[in-house]
Amino acid sequence: MIGIHCRGVLFDLDGVLVDSTPAVARVWAGWAREHRFDPDDVVKKAHGRPSIATIRELLPHANHAAEDREVERREIADVEGVIPLPGAMKFLQALPPQHWAIVTSCTRPLAGVRIGAAGLPKPRHLITSSDVKHGKPDPEPYLRGAQLLGVPASDCIVIEDAPAGIRAGKAAGARVLALRTTATDTELQQAGSDWIVDDLTELFLDPSSASAEFLLIRRRTV
Repeated sequence: MIGIHCRGVLFDLDGVLVDSTPAVARVWAGWAREHRFDPDDVVKKAHGRPSIATIRELLPHANHAAEDREVERREIADVEGVIPLPGAMKFLQALPPQHWAIVTSCTRPLAGVRIGAAGLPKPRHLITSSDVKHGKPDPEPYLRGAQLLGVPASDCIVIEDAPAGIRAGKAAGARVLALRTTATDTELQQAGSDWIVDDLTELFLDPSSASAEFLLIRRRTV
């Protein structure tokens, strides 16, 4: 067992707490086909980033705001198969609410829909793409998350599944634990993850800690 001291935990949402992969793939693949892009390539580009960043990259001369609203509308409408990922419910329930936050590239309305669809505890602290000027891989989202918790990012553990999110966490000065739910180990390592585990079933709180200041990882693979 490996112990990690921290004062706050900052979770990404999709691919960390919630499995929304089928819904995300359906929406972005449909959007890609409409605009004559390769669906698999677009789905990969979109993961872990604000939707509008992907739209701007692929359609530099489009009405970005209108395209973004349409993608959001489709994602909010499609919650089929949105479920909690293994260990997410148990781990969130074990953490004191004031010591964790969700930091997601979803908009605030979409994040609320997916959290509700998965039946997860409603977070006391939530940072979405609606709350920042610069999305992941920029450090702003995780810096804002740490600010909400009232602790330095260096005292936080970021839990991510996407290279863009890992880079955001590292740029913010946090330590990053990556999950193998989306990307390969090579991609997670290249992005700068400090540890890699399969999912949240490999994490638990030290029972002697009452304030989320000590986490244990069952096995280390990085």
